[in-house]
Amino acid sequence: MSNIASRAHERHRIEPPVSDVEAFTNNKSIPTEMRSVILAALCQYPDLIDTRIEFRYENEIRKSVMQAQPKVASLLRHKSKRTYIIKISRYLELNDENLDISTLPFEVLVGWIAHELGHVMDYHDRSGLSMIGFGAKYWLSEKYLRKAERRADLFALKHGLGDKVVETKKFILNHAEIPDWYKNRIKRLYMSPKEYSQLISEATP
Repeated sequence: MSNIASRAHERHRIEPPVSDVEAFTNNKSIPTEMRSVILAALCQYPDLIDTRIEFRYENEIRKSVMQAQPKVASLLRHKSKRTYIIKISRYLELNDENLDISTLPFEVLVGWIAHELGHVMDYHDRSGLSMIGFGAKYWLSEKYLRKAERRADLFALKHGLGDKVVETKKFILNHAEIPDWYKNRIKRLYMSPKEYSQLISEATP
């Protein structure tokens, strides 16, 4: 099992979230409709309390519902001054309609945001040059993409949000109206709910 997963419970005990929720709005841009969801996830990531992150709606994100990436111009700055963008599709595409993303179950949305914050953690200590290489491999290699998505899930687990990520995975795979192409992509590139739940069990004393 990954060291990230095996230390999940210990880290959560040693480094509890900062109690002042408003402190997590520092250097953040957060849509009003998603404020409670985003803060619920952010509060479990004390390392990101001062990190510059813009959460913003997009009408459409290619092949995704949410996406985390560094702001390109900020890659030239020191990594402590870098800005990240977490894009959020305004609507979840179903077979016969579009569903306002903010109306999804709270735990499902927290799990989704937790995964994207896992990506930010993965980017956090990389140099600008390393990030450029990461981006190229992410888009060109499906094997590398799978590893990156797994790391994001493990960061969420490490920060005590594994159960929320499981809810997100189950929601996607069990929802009758979510298109098959998207479900197949999730099955191909991400850990299954069963595999991820096993990691949670192994990380819990």
